[in-house]
Amino acid sequence: MPIDAARALAADPRQGEIGWDHKDVQLYHLGLGAGSSLHGNSLATDPDELRYTLESKLHVLPSFATVAGAGMAMLGGLAAPGIEVNLANVLHGGHSIELHRPIPVKGRATSSSKVAAVYDKGKAAVIVLRSEVADADGPLWTSDAQIFVRGEGGFGGDRGPSVREELPDRAPNRTEERLIREEQALLYRLSGDWNPLHADPEFAKLAGFDKPILHGLCSYGMTLKAVVDTVLGGDVSRVRAYRTRFAGIVFPGETLRIRMWQEPGRVLVSVTAAERGDAPVLADTVVEHA
Repeated sequence: MPIDAARALAADPRQGEIGWDHKDVQLYHLGLGAGSSLHGNSLATDPDELRYTLESKLHVLPSFATVAGAGMAMLGGLAAPGIEVNLANVLHGGHSIELHRPIPVKGRATSSSKVAAVYDKGKAAVIVLRSEVADADGPLWTSDAQIFVRGEGGFGGDRGPSVREELPDRAPNRTEERLIREEQALLYRLSGDWNPLHADPEFAKLAGFDKPILHGLCSYGMTLKAVVDTVLGGDVSRVRAYRTRFAGIVFPGETLRIRMWQEPGRVLVSVTAAERGDAPVLADTVVEHA
């Protein structure tokens, strides 16, 4: 079988050293659109935005965990023992992070990565790649990438848990819109995701798209920033965990419509592409907070 779940789960974790500083954090935040606004008015000197862009005032958005140090090197877990898949059949199905404490602006840490679960969805398999990151002061975060592999199911494994989140039957507490700048994918990819699908028009056409699409993890970061800035009073330290399912695509130049429902200790979020009839972009999205 291309996937030997027992072998993959039994493999030793891969250990590695990662590091980052304020330039990496600032580049990531700029890739999410920090310092700009929906209507094009410059917010570069707005105190709320300087927290993302000016080193003397910098804080770290928790979704930076998805690019810190190794960036998308987590996908190297697909080369783990027992995992032999065609990368053309691989999709990033969802992502979750759990924060153990705020991420420092500058750090060096040890990353331990492993295959945490393999689920059989019938026509596809879902591989959960887990990275646990700690520095000299203890654990920092745990990051799970849910990797959807078409055509690799049917091996008799566990289907896995359901993570569907029913949205409340009421109007959202807030609705925010965030414009995706035309060059945003080109800037975001400098944080580590070099997939040409997000930059090369010819490659995008081969993949079936009219033009390059935005990174799912960029939409993920933009959404968390919107929640932090509006519902959580700009305090990144309040975020405890954040998870989503990548439900659809969005193109540079389009607008993310971010609907938020506030509940005790968490915010439920729906993210759609405003210009395409609210086509789904992120679903089953939850921000847990203090």
